[in-house]
Amino acid sequence: MIDAIIDPAMGVLTDKLNTRWGRYRPWLLWFAIPFGFAVYLMFITPDMAYMAKLAWAYGTYILMTLVYTAITIPYISMIGVITSDPVERLSANGYRFVMTKIAAFLVTIVVPMLAVWLGQGNKALGYQFSMGLMGAMGALLFIFCFLTTRERSEPEITSLSVGKQFKYLLRNDQWIILGVVILLLMCGYVIRGSVAAYYAKYYLNGGDSLISPFLTTGVVASILAMIATTWITKFWDKIKMFRYTQIITFILSALMYFSVGRENLILAFAFYFLINFFCDMQMPVFWSSIAEAVDYGEKKTGLRVSGLAFGGILFFQKFGMGIAGGILGFLLSHFGYQADVEQSARSLTGIALMMTLIPALFHLAVGLLMKKYLINNEYYRDIQLALAQKQA
Repeated sequence: MIDAIIDPAMGVLTDKLNTRWGRYRPWLLWFAIPFGFAVYLMFITPDMAYMAKLAWAYGTYILMTLVYTAITIPYISMIGVITSDPVERLSANGYRFVMTKIAAFLVTIVVPMLAVWLGQGNKALGYQFSMGLMGAMGALLFIFCFLTTRERSEPEITSLSVGKQFKYLLRNDQWIILGVVILLLMCGYVIRGSVAAYYAKYYLNGGDSLISPFLTTGVVASILAMIATTWITKFWDKIKMFRYTQIITFILSALMYFSVGRENLILAFAFYFLINFFCDMQMPVFWSSIAEAVDYGEKKTGLRVSGLAFGGILFFQKFGMGIAGGILGFLLSHFGYQADVEQSARSLTGIALMMTLIPALFHLAVGLLMKKYLINNEYYRDIQLALAQKQA
């Protein structure tokens, strides 16, 4: 509910403000330290009664949500003003996601080790110190991003009311497609990603020791996918690549379900690598497409709605995660999953389905829906030409 209000509101706010540092960069400076501090506060466990602790947990989580939104929407919006070249935008997003995957992987490994070392037997204190360090690093990196980037274009500040911005945004059919696409993608991602550890531990019968190498395989595939996308899209239409990689993800997922038995460890690793590789190739394309859909909307309606467009996409993303969480909880209960016990045949079948066929349906839907998305590089250059002639 908070995100439903805050994400679009933050997008509108970024469209209303301009400073000597630009429209989006200042938010990285203003909220870098609050972001780091909010991360730290989330992991403090004050010596209070249970209800007070619960209130603290809710309060710090809401604070983190607000600060995260305040810094993330300007951050993802910057791609539209640091360059107008679609190839450069895609390349920049490719680098961004490579770094994101590496950082997430390192945090997954380093934070538990730091917590043990710093906590000296006190797990809660160990995570408090460890996440405090992560928050400080995050704050420094946001400040570094502020200092080393420049906004090269200055779209005019909109004077439209929020209601009118929504009205014009809903006339942007390409933006609506992107919103539905990210919702569907998050459903597929969250369901598959949430049961990957269960698949390794229970379905492949590898126990806890197999979880880390299995998940690492997926992360490595994702990193390589970002690099491959930047190279492949120099020679191949990026929207066709987006569409076909999602259909390939569907096919590979179906093959994994029907061909990987509980004893086929190597085959399971191979399919998991390929699924993550092809599935994640769309990421740089998707996040560079938002700025292009904004320009499309300006050409179509005559008015530019930028911040609300980026905030709206982030809302669709979180909404998809929420839907996926609900589906996941229902399916785990439906198939009779119970943690840390020997799984029934029904439960194992459910885990295999949630790992393969069920998320595959969402990726197939994305592949089919992207047939309606028009803005490839050639189409976008026509949009840029039309906007340039309008401004001349």
